Amino acid sequence: MNFNGKAFMDQDFLLETQTAKALYHDGAKDEPIYDYHCHLIPSQIAENKRFANLTEVWLEGDHYKWRMMRAMGVDESCITGDAPAYEKFLAWARTVENLIGNPLYHWTHLELRRYFNIYQPLTEKSAQQIWMEANALLQKPELSVKGIFEKFKVYAVGTTDDPADSLEYHKVIAEGNAPIGSITTKVIPSFRPDKALNINHSGFAAYIKTLAGAAGQAIHSVEDVLAALEKRLDFFVRHGCRASDHALEYPPFVTAPDGEIEKTFRDALEGKAAPKEAADAYKTKVLCALAGFYTKRNIVMQLHLASIRNVNGRMFKQIGPDTGYDAVHDREQSANLAALLNRMESDGSGLPKTILYTLNPKDYYPLATIMGGFQDNYGKAENRQGIRGKMQFGSAWWFCDHRDGMEDQMRVLANVGVLPAFVGMLTDSRSFLSYPRHEYFRRILCNLIGNWVENGEYPADMDKLLEIVRNISFRNAKEYFG
Repeated sequence: MNFNGKAFMDQDFLLETQTAKALYHDGAKDEPIYDYHCHLIPSQIAENKRFANLTEVWLEGDHYKWRMMRAMGVDESCITGDAPAYEKFLAWARTVENLIGNPLYHWTHLELRRYFNIYQPLTEKSAQQIWMEANALLQKPELSVKGIFEKFKVYAVGTTDDPADSLEYHKVIAEGNAPIGSITTKVIPSFRPDKALNINHSGFAAYIKTLAGAAGQAIHSVEDVLAALEKRLDFFVRHGCRASDHALEYPPFVTAPDGEIEKTFRDALEGKAAPKEAADAYKTKVLCALAGFYTKRNIVMQLHLASIRNVNGRMFKQIGPDTGYDAVHDREQSANLAALLNRMESDGSGLPKTILYTLNPKDYYPLATIMGGFQDNYGKAENRQGIRGKMQFGSAWWFCDHRDGMEDQMRVLANVGVLPAFVGMLTDSRSFLSYPRHEYFRRILCNLIGNWVENGEYPADMDKLLEIVRNISFRNAKEYFG
């Protein structure tokens, strides 16, 4: 068979036009990485962890891969169980061969190339050779955590941290203490107070005791909760925090008298279940107060919407959360989100810089248009300052984190907003091997813009176009987060 198509994932992978190629190779390719939202483990950064083998660095904790392995009939012992490391890797290799059209196929091979200089496709036949070559390289300093950060020019990472966290590893990293030593990458804590909001979860009362201990104060009321959260936020800010993060199934918005909210809170401390409307009234009050705290401290508020968690109860009992059993939610978002943002804008200090993410593409237009209603500057008139792209439509997230999803998200943003103000890509990952996802995004971005230009929809002004792709790749995020 004669094949006249493109070579597999060559230097112009995903770049369909000459303009796209120029924008990527001359503009986006060499920009640093600002991974402003991820789930890397700070202790592993502090200890400058080196990984024993590909299974440890590639498969442990990666529920994206676990879902695909289950779909291929792989036994759970080779996914989250106690099978030997090579058996797990071999099961992944068998799975990869079948992932045509799936972003994991591209991510896998970008990671093999960029970290290990392995250009051979991963298959069951090639698995043993790739296993040995990659494992040998993993023992070298350039593939320690510090080496990876340097190799990919990682300017900063934003970890995800509970308000009660001591941030002890962030301190070690910032002070340049052994074993990581001095690193140029900024490791920034992000404030994620979900446990303080989830009043209808079984562990709420126990968590409030934990929060009280961390804040060094008693908590008997909602006002005490807010005081403790504000105190912990100030602690985070002293350690470099630039962003908060909230995982919300849907935006809550219920108004109720303070007395009713206090009763709901006291009942929850006694272990009583909070009815949905009462719980939402508590969440609304706390979220609006937090927004004011963020505004005063110039902290970016991130809202992640529309995930439904742990859909398989049997497997949740067997192996717990964050194991690949979450899904896209289809709740209505618009009315509550608009009302919640409006209340935040109207209260106290006004609406902070905000990034809205959704797991459901049906919400793309609602979110992108609602945020357009809040792009004006926050605060009192005499304190207003211009903020470019104050409200952000966040990058395609999780199940949408693929070529179609990224293109759809950027097309919607370009259609109803200002694409050149976009703060770009984040990994949202637990893996130190995820940085080629930024390359994947940048190629898709440059191809999208290149096609518009070559279709006569925008001038072929390379200076302006290069400025746009460099800004979206890195510089907008650096400016936005401060």
